[in-house]
Amino acid sequence: MAKLTVKEIIDAISEMKILEVKELVDAMKEAFGVDPSSVAVAAPVAAATEEGPSSFDVVLASAGPNKIAVIKLVRDITGLGLKEAKDIADNGGVVKEKAATDEANELKAKFEEAGATIELK
Repeated sequence: MAKLTVKEIIDAISEMKILEVKELVDAMKEAFGVDPSSVAVAAPVAAATEEGPSSFDVVLASAGPNKIAVIKLVRDITGLGLKEAKDIADNGGVVKEKAATDEANELKAKFEEAGATIELK
């Protein structure tokens, strides 16, 4: 039998449903005498993640002090022309609609790095 790496085990657990994780914890407790109380904290976090929205609208609230960098980001992400991107940077607006959670967080980080204020709706 091939030995699994820690990363492979974590990846497999992260794909499980909450009930499957509970069953795994119960089996580990029975087999190894492991106390599941330390694992029980992760279950509510995973449940909250599953219940939340799976996509967000990335909305520019304010361009901040570095407007040129924000305009460039808007152009790169949306494919808009300079005037349209400048209008969004000046007045705010939706940069990306229905972005996946990971993508929305990545875009938010890029804009915040450039000094802009982003809202995920």
